[in-house]
Amino acid sequence: MNDQKAVISPIYLVLTGIFISCLMISNIVAGRLVDFSGFVLTADLFLFPITYIFGDVLTEVYGFKRARLAIWMGFGANLFMSAFFMFVVALPFPDFFQDKGAYDLVLGFAPRVVLASLCAYFLGEFTNSSILSWMKIKTGGKHLWTRTIGSTLVGEGVDTFVFMTIAFAGIYSWPELLAMSQVQYLWKVAYEVLATPLTYRLVGWIKRQEGLDVYDYEVSYNPFGLALEDHSPV
Repeated sequence: MNDQKAVISPIYLVLTGIFISCLMISNIVAGRLVDFSGFVLTADLFLFPITYIFGDVLTEVYGFKRARLAIWMGFGANLFMSAFFMFVVALPFPDFFQDKGAYDLVLGFAPRVVLASLCAYFLGEFTNSSILSWMKIKTGGKHLWTRTIGSTLVGEGVDTFVFMTIAFAGIYSWPELLAMSQVQYLWKVAYEVLATPLTYRLVGWIKRQEGLDVYDYEVSYNPFGLALEDHSPV
């Protein structure tokens, strides 16, 4: 179906809002470690994979250009949040304020971690969206599960490798980094696989409600091209 119908609808706005909310909450709770029988995970792994699920839904229904807009909105929101948190932590505080250490611990993002998070998100999400869009053309819109899982295998791999390398290289040994990355990657992929039935239901419902199913024929996968390139009312 031609993407000329890809207007910014209320459903698109809700999906984008959930997508950005999950991203921002994940970054706030990422410093909380969780131990499952000796496997150490960060708390964001319970929510962050949802950003990839909603990224899949946005690309599958609305096409790469609309997904690209949502990804950039998430990037901007995350950058603004990180910058403001660092600003707040740096502000002077009164002597009677006893919780400065707690605020610093939770909100005091190290610049290196912020850089790692932004780079991993940017590269991982655009890789995921581009691959899903390309696979939709190649599969003729059939076998949605191959696109959601296939794009996640690559996108989450890029995300995990970039984040772990930038954030922790030189702090942990490469064998330790590899082990930590492997656990996180497998968790994210398994999360997406288990969510496949729900993804099918959500995609099907949205397509019916929107009367829309975009195929990105001859689309440019340039992540920096922000033009929506249609003439529908917005």
